[in-house]
Amino acid sequence: MKKYKYNINNLDCAGCAKEVENTLNKNSNFKNVVVNFSTGKISYESDKDIALSELNRLVKAVEPDASVSINEEIKKETNIYFLIIGLIVLVGAMYLPISKNFRIVLYIISYGFLLEKTFIKAVKLLFKSHTINENMLLTISCVGALCIDKVMEGAMVISLYTIGKVLEEKALNNSRKLIKGILELKQGYANLVDGKKIVKTNVEDIKPGDELVVKKGERIPVDGVVFKGETYLDESALTGESALCFVKTGDKVLSGSINKGDVIHVKTTTLYADSTVAKILELLDNATDKKTKLETTVSKLSKYYTPIILGLAILVIFMLPIFGVSMKESFYRGLTFLVISCPCAIAISVPLSYFTGIGAASKNGILIKGSNYLDGLCDIKNIVFDKTGTLTSGEFKVNDVEIDKDSKYSKEEIIDIVVSGEEMSNHPLASSLKKLGKSSGQKITKFKELDGKGVSFVYNKHAVLIGNKKICDCKKNADVHVVIDGKHEASIMLTDGIKDNAFEIIRNLKDLGVKTYMFTGDKKEIALAIGKKLGIDEIEYEMLPTDKFNEFDSVNKSGITAFVGDGINDAPVLKRADIGISMGGIGSESAIEASDIVLMNDDLAKIPLGIRVSQYTKMIIKQDLIFAISVKVIILLLSVFGLANMWFAVFADTGVTILAILNTLRITNKFRIEREK
Repeated sequence: MKKYKYNINNLDCAGCAKEVENTLNKNSNFKNVVVNFSTGKISYESDKDIALSELNRLVKAVEPDASVSINEEIKKETNIYFLIIGLIVLVGAMYLPISKNFRIVLYIISYGFLLEKTFIKAVKLLFKSHTINENMLLTISCVGALCIDKVMEGAMVISLYTIGKVLEEKALNNSRKLIKGILELKQGYANLVDGKKIVKTNVEDIKPGDELVVKKGERIPVDGVVFKGETYLDESALTGESALCFVKTGDKVLSGSINKGDVIHVKTTTLYADSTVAKILELLDNATDKKTKLETTVSKLSKYYTPIILGLAILVIFMLPIFGVSMKESFYRGLTFLVISCPCAIAISVPLSYFTGIGAASKNGILIKGSNYLDGLCDIKNIVFDKTGTLTSGEFKVNDVEIDKDSKYSKEEIIDIVVSGEEMSNHPLASSLKKLGKSSGQKITKFKELDGKGVSFVYNKHAVLIGNKKICDCKKNADVHVVIDGKHEASIMLTDGIKDNAFEIIRNLKDLGVKTYMFTGDKKEIALAIGKKLGIDEIEYEMLPTDKFNEFDSVNKSGITAFVGDGINDAPVLKRADIGISMGGIGSESAIEASDIVLMNDDLAKIPLGIRVSQYTKMIIKQDLIFAISVKVIILLLSVFGLANMWFAVFADTGVTILAILNTLRITNKFRIEREK
């Protein structure tokens, strides 16, 4: 079964998007249909190659103005020309010295212009898909107002609604533009070296091994290696870090980075489809397709909301006369009730807030794969850390060189022997030992790697062994032993370097009420030393990958638990965790695939930042929902008691929606400012 994804244009609201989604999901030719109002995308799976024209026919049956396209179309803003004509005719009818019958005719004509789009859409939806939505509610309200001689109020309802829709579309489009700035990582072309010529070509046509020229101001189109030139790169769109990164010949460079200096030549290492920027764009594009429980609940309720409101309005009309209210006044209050009840603000604020929160996190170098994971971040009770590559750098550092008391060698001589010998080795420990100092250049002979033990060689006619306890009978507790001519001469202690900000991050997490754990395969002494130094609450050591997986289940029983690992050997636990957070490095394929959240530059500080983004997003959602529901309930009650007219109703509908959208944009502004601090 193949997955398809297109742009869906001219949707009026989140409720309309949900109607399209539900209708297509009932069609046996479609599976897992998702219509994302926030991003303007429609995706589905199908084993049939459904023509775009057929897809458009099915979509238009639900939403007549909507269209599906391969390329993004500019959203058509509500047509205000008919609105202007309608208002001119209305004013003429009200103030020109004409007969009563002709005045009524002009009123009907003006309403025809004002309600043209709303009425046609309402009728199409009613007959094609038996759907009643806000278009029908507004049509009934305005026509009803005309019938009971509330001409001006009815006209103002549809006028202000239309103007409000224009403002709402502009606010929503501005929100989308802010988020799309994150997605502008792709370079639209590549400068391909073809013989002695430089040819501008599509990035999709680039193959591994091609030579590209990247000029100042251009983005690197595909991952590769610099083989000519040096420059500074702006990787802020990838990592959230504003500091420029210097690269030279032999350095790896990632697609999406901006060249801020001199021209460089890059030898590509991947196809565009496998490059860092392609994976990030796909991840972000799909992020808001994974719904939270709140989004799902709001969508389900909206299906029943409009029919219930219509029923309540009818109840208001027929019940109020029992309490002495005239039928005309009861009808007016019922119509006002309908306008107030339109659910736009509630339907749009929740998905748009999550969409904006994911965008704000991405701007700060935190890739979140779905709004459900963003939602879960602020509820984390436990975080389990892998040690190597996560809390520590993974590079061993020499902590101390201890010379035996009866040794005839000085510390400087031992260091020279160790450095000279280790220069012949490619073992990971050798690179750390070589940093002890510079070799005197003494010739090394008979060098040999001893599997699982260390190395042996001859230095100035002396037989030297450097390695672990297996090379000698020494009982000293050290990581590396030096034996010369069969006698133990020195011990070297190593530490797995703790990341600079690890201590501060653990403290920040504790301040947020999160309990911390460390799972590592390292030996007890090292694990306890590092864990206690960092202030980790619970430490588990000498663990195999299966041990980590099994132990995670016991931690998970106490609440939502995240696992932070390197995305390679920790993949099983990353997948098992409620939220898997990968420290896999920029562009790590295993990191993006295994985890739910990817920290783009392996910075632990992104974890508490991500939690704060989640908390702030939830706060904004609560504000929007409380504000929208409160305003609607208050004005609904006022309308029933005759204390609110249709002017109040328009504010409760369109005004509240616009304010909710503007409030949502605070998420982007807050974390843009925080990133710039």
